[in-house]
Amino acid sequence: MSSHGIRPFVWMLCGCAWFSAMSLLSSRLGQERVPWQTIATVRSSVAFLLALLIAIVTGVKLVAVGPRALWLRSIAGSCSMLATFFALANLTASEVLTLTNTFPVWVAVLSWPMLGEKPSSGVWIAVCISVVGVALAVYPTDETARMFRLVPALAAVAAAFFTALAMLGLSRLKTLAPMAIVVHFSGVATVVCASGFLLFPVRQDGPKPFEIPEMTARLLAVGFTAMIGQIFLTLAFSRGTATKIAVVGLSQIVMVMVVEAAAGWRTFTPMNLFGTLLILGPTAWLMARARKPRTPPPEPVAIE
Repeated sequence: MSSHGIRPFVWMLCGCAWFSAMSLLSSRLGQERVPWQTIATVRSSVAFLLALLIAIVTGVKLVAVGPRALWLRSIAGSCSMLATFFALANLTASEVLTLTNTFPVWVAVLSWPMLGEKPSSGVWIAVCISVVGVALAVYPTDETARMFRLVPALAAVAAAFFTALAMLGLSRLKTLAPMAIVVHFSGVATVVCASGFLLFPVRQDGPKPFEIPEMTARLLAVGFTAMIGQIFLTLAFSRGTATKIAVVGLSQIVMVMVVEAAAGWRTFTPMNLFGTLLILGPTAWLMARARKPRTPPPEPVAIE
């Protein structure tokens, strides 16, 4: 499939929808004092088991070692996951999403030296406008405003950087089956997230989630939604242009805002809504450009 088609953008939007559901579930569990290591490990392990089962049933050829780009994608993505769940345990979901959704800036910057894809001026402008839109869209109201804590804020920024590396790694894996990439990443992520129990203090004042059926179901749902989202994300970045697909990924914050508003979890100011428009504008522009087919070259004229 041509990387200039609209399909990668649709896949990215679908992935954002599933990851939005995962983020909302994870945020609510964190507010209920479930250790972030537990959420991260369940998220990665459930996704790994489901992806492995699908791969076996569908006959996908799995990759145990693979090229360096595969390991770049898996290790960088795992580090991003670990940092994200740590940040979610110490900051609000809106704060974390604001910082982690700066990854398109890192993609635009890193894709030049790593992939040789020099971003056009239009892509640079779209990235800048979208990032400003993210900041305005999650600008805190009086009830939620507070100072960022330095360490978790830096962790969220680090998560954005590692996400960019993971996305660029996907762009080099066009010859591997998407499900094989998902299985490899989920397996590595399970090991990395489980190491969080050894590397960081574990919260002891919360409930025991696996003794509460409803909470157990939500933990499993975190893993399921993550696995579906990962499949769509892998399809998008392995078939599309990294700098353009990454900007579309900013629509995740809009999806989360809509759910939060509908559920009454947060109210939004005119500034928040203006930021939403700044996010949707570049996304719509990129998708409109993707729909325009390139003018085919003229047929060669044979000289008798």
